[in-house]
This record gives sequence, C-alpha cells and structure tokens, in this order.
Amino acid sequence: MTQLTQVSAWKSFGGTLSVYDHESPLLGCTMRFAVYVPPQAAHGPVPVLWYLSGLTCTWANMMEKSGVQEHAARHGLIIIAPDTSPRGEHVPNDDAYDLGQGAGFYLTATQEPWAKNYKMDQYITDELPALIAANVPSADMSRQGIFGHSMGGHGAITLHLKNQGTYKSCSAFSPITSPCRVPWGEKAFTAYLGPLSVAWEQYDATELVKERQSKALILIDTGTADSFLETQLKPEIFIKACEKDGQRLDYRLREGYGHDYYFIATFMDEHIAHHAKALKG
Repeated sequence: MTQLTQVSAWKSFGGTLSVYDHESPLLGCTMRFAVYVPPQAAHGPVPVLWYLSGLTCTWANMMEKSGVQEHAARHGLIIIAPDTSPRGEHVPNDDAYDLGQGAGFYLTATQEPWAKNYKMDQYITDELPALIAANVPSADMSRQGIFGHSMGGHGAITLHLKNQGTYKSCSAFSPITSPCRVPWGEKAFTAYLGPLSVAWEQYDATELVKERQSKALILIDTGTADSFLETQLKPEIFIKACEKDGQRLDYRLREGYGHDYYFIATFMDEHIAHHAKALKG
C-alpha cells in the first residue's frame, strides 16, 4: 500500500485538519489531499463526505474558504478534499485555465497526451478511498456522501449516479450538469475523450439521470448572479431531465449570489446538514 506523508496539520473546532502527499501509481505523479477529522471520531467511526473542487482549485480552496470544519465538527463528518487533477512537470498541461492541470473533469481520458495521467474518476472512487480506509481508522467507508463546486459539482453528481451504492448522498454548488452542451464541457471532452460520441454521455449528469436515477435527494444551490449561469451552467436542462425521469431534486436559485466561496460558505451549513441526515439517519 502506498504510504502517506503528512505535510501539515492543524487543530480546528475540536478536530484535526491534515494535509498529505502520496505517490499515485494510477495517475503517475505525487498527489496532495486534505482530511478533516471531527472530534466525534475519537469515540468511533464516523461517515465520510467527499468534496470535489472546481477549475484551477486544490484542497486549499475548500478547507481555507468554505468554513466547512465548523459544520463537520457539529455533525460529526469526516471531510476529504482531493486535488482536481494530476500535477507535476512531466504531467501534460495546457496554457488555458480550463484544460490540463487543475482541470481534470473527474473522468478517464482516452486521448493523447492525456490518457496516461488523467484518470481522476478512478482516483476518486478507487485509489484514494483505499488509502483512506487503510490510514484513517475512524472513517466509516460504509457511509459515504459526495458534493462539489462547478466542475466538482459535475464530478460529484456523475460519480454519485454511477456509484449509488458507495455515495449515498449528493449535493452541489453551481454544478456543470450538462457538459455536453456548454463550452467548458465541449472543450474538455473533445481534448480528453475525442470527438462527440456516446463516451461523452457517461460523464454528463443530464444524460446519466435518464437511465440511472438514484433514490437520494440531490441538493443543488446556484446563484442568480453567477457570471457562468447562462453560458456554462444552464440549470434548466438538468432540472427538466430530473422532472421527466423521476430523479428527486432540490434545485435552489439563490438571489444575488455568484460563483465564489462567499456563496459556498453562506450555504455550507445546509449542505453538511443534508449529508448528515442521509448518512446518519
């Protein structure tokens, strides 16, 4: 089993926030992630909640800006924040912010030069959970949920729909729910997966929900002042698909909020409570 190297650790709201490095055979590089373990973990295993960040982000955006530790400590949840892509000098990259390092899109690339390293969905669902199970004894891997922001919201919903037995709860902030139909997704999918094909549909929440409705209530918050609302998010497409195909969805448009962590921090308590109810009920 790959060893973890602790980079840093801080006490927070009675629990501990730790940052680790490890070598990833799957991605072919060194990866860094953060784990917040709440005080309740001292008395036995607690549920695990994965947070997937958006374009250009790392573990730090979530753990430093969202205020999640206070809410996780109150509800007794472990929070895991992985990186958003493989990284390193030898890892393929692009000068644009929305492709390459920092923009893994939580999929398995099939096109060169990306195919060797860009396997973020497998990393999130297989390699990293195995490390958590082996190194965080308080993590109850039978009770896992997943959420995320923007590109990470896309990842959270698609991974939930494809792994419903693993992720029993799901939510998102400002998610890209129809990547096949918006510029961010079209660009990334063309690069990573090749020309438009059925392969794209396996990473599109709107397409997945037509065949793989889950029993979970998916909670989504998006700001009405989000500068990407009309061009990249287009929530009405996913909302209509859920209504048509019977997926339980609570999609809330929040007046005046943007695409930022001020917005996320405002409603983080409600998302944590949503997952706690599902995972501890």
